[in-house]
Amino acid sequence: MKRQVLTLAIVLATAFSFGLTLGRSNADEKAKDTTIYELRTYTTHEGKLPDLHKRFRDHTMKIFARAGMKNVIYWTPTDKENTLVYVLAHKSQDAANESWAAFRKDPAWKKAFAESRKNGPIVMKVEKQFLTATDYSPMK
Repeated sequence: MKRQVLTLAIVLATAFSFGLTLGRSNADEKAKDTTIYELRTYTTHEGKLPDLHKRFRDHTMKIFARAGMKNVIYWTPTDKENTLVYVLAHKSQDAANESWAAFRKDPAWKKAFAESRKNGPIVMKVEKQFLTATDYSPMK
């Protein structure tokens, strides 16, 4: 009996460590996933990308996390100067809206934003898209 319990425990531990679920298909789990990804592209004024990187590195990412947003990835395109592209993850569209409202109200954000603009505006243009992963996406 002890050997059977131990074997079952090993099988369960192995199944869970690989993200498998018993009694439900991975398709069922993926269908329940409400994660929303937010793709944002910031175009800065000439020469201001280093200032934007500093603001994100030193302040913005931490404030995003505190507001309930998950920092996924940050890029700078190789073919566009003065551009930052990044992805955030939210539990749902409602959660995204709530997180952005909390972010905008955060005193630390207001202070970091004001300080970063002492020598003029940094960002010229912001583009955003909310995305959901397809059922065949490797990220799902």
